[in-house]
Amino acid sequence: MPPMQRDTAEPWVAFLAKLRGPYGTFLMGDPNGATARGSASTTPGTPVVNGAAQTGDTLSIDGLPALATGYLKAGDYIQIGGGSDARLYKVLDDVDTSASGEADLTLWPDLRSSPADGAAVVVANAKGLFRLSTPASNWSISTGGFYSIAFGAVEAI
Repeated sequence: MPPMQRDTAEPWVAFLAKLRGPYGTFLMGDPNGATARGSASTTPGTPVVNGAAQTGDTLSIDGLPALATGYLKAGDYIQIGGGSDARLYKVLDDVDTSASGEADLTLWPDLRSSPADGAAVVVANAKGLFRLSTPASNWSISTGGFYSIAFGAVEAI
């Protein structure tokens, strides 16, 4: 985290303490990647999973605007599921949509489980479920009164 004053730092310190090390979980996304770089940022449609029993690193979706070039860009994020079932994935290739508003996404990591047909696919402010990777986070206070906070997180699977 960037250095911060106490009034900004204390909610972070309390949040990290409430997690009780790697036992608690939290939703987190990439704040710099919250907005898709492709046309999904302005015209997302209603993206949903297109077909049951999908596995591996490819996901078919529909409910997208027709013939959208660059709907998602390589490096954009998507979310499948919500709450304790939220999973965060990175799109590995640029995505164009078909005339019927369908597209195939190449993802990393591979799908953790097979999403249901028609499950919502989030293309803005995508998040996944994480937990702290160590029993404690690191924080300190400098002589200037600035707090330094560092923590590691891993996907909660």
